Amino acid sequence: MLPKDFLEALSQKHTKSNTFPSTSAVKELFTDIMLTLFPEQTQRHYGCLDELQEAFDQIELRLTRLLRSMQKHLDEDARILASNYIQNLPEIYRVLLTDIQATLLGDPAAQSEYEVIRAYPGFYAIAFYRLAHALYEMNVPMLPRILTEYAHSKTGIDIHPGADIDEYFMIDHGTGVVVGETTTIGKHVKLYQGVTLGALSVSKEMASLKRHPTIEDHVVIYSGATILGGETVVGAHSIIGGNVWLTRSVPPQTKIYHQEQVKILN
Repeated sequence: MLPKDFLEALSQKHTKSNTFPSTSAVKELFTDIMLTLFPEQTQRHYGCLDELQEAFDQIELRLTRLLRSMQKHLDEDARILASNYIQNLPEIYRVLLTDIQATLLGDPAAQSEYEVIRAYPGFYAIAFYRLAHALYEMNVPMLPRILTEYAHSKTGIDIHPGADIDEYFMIDHGTGVVVGETTTIGKHVKLYQGVTLGALSVSKEMASLKRHPTIEDHVVIYSGATILGGETVVGAHSIIGGNVWLTRSVPPQTKIYHQEQVKILN
């Protein structure tokens, strides 16, 4: 026989878990949203506007059921939240199209929009971030993190849903990129693999403060760069080179590079 206190504690955990939808249900619904916005060749294509509208009506119904299962954690009625979310999809789609263009124009290897959508992990992570961020803005708990962590597991790119990221955003290669919760990113920003936009401290006392940097418009941050701190601002049109460690603000049109000394001993 297992100890009674262990069974009681586990029973309480089971009860609490029943107040949120399953992770698999969340991933399935939002994957279907992605496939409706950006259909693959093997997916059903909607031949007329009525069929497309019906598809989104069904998504709204599924989202309503999903949110209703966690109603006690929501600020508004699940049906209203679901309706408002669906109304946000055209704007999310518009911004995602700018992200596709940023990658298509910013990567010489990119041959088409369809290739970016299907084959670029950076776009995949950004797309799920934007879907999650809309939920985050509506104060929906848990689901935004499930979505961005799902994308994290698929791509190696960790974008917190609370980050504020403007349009024409590009992540090239992407593995190891970390974008913290209170990061602010302007338009036409490009990140390469291994970039960290993080906090100077992980103290819980800073949970409600801006802990992550601000990246202004048209900034390029190369691989392995680490930029930390809520007061750190990278000015517009700046270039941050690979492996740079930055904890202070830099003015617009700044170029910062890490100079490594290599000594070859015979």
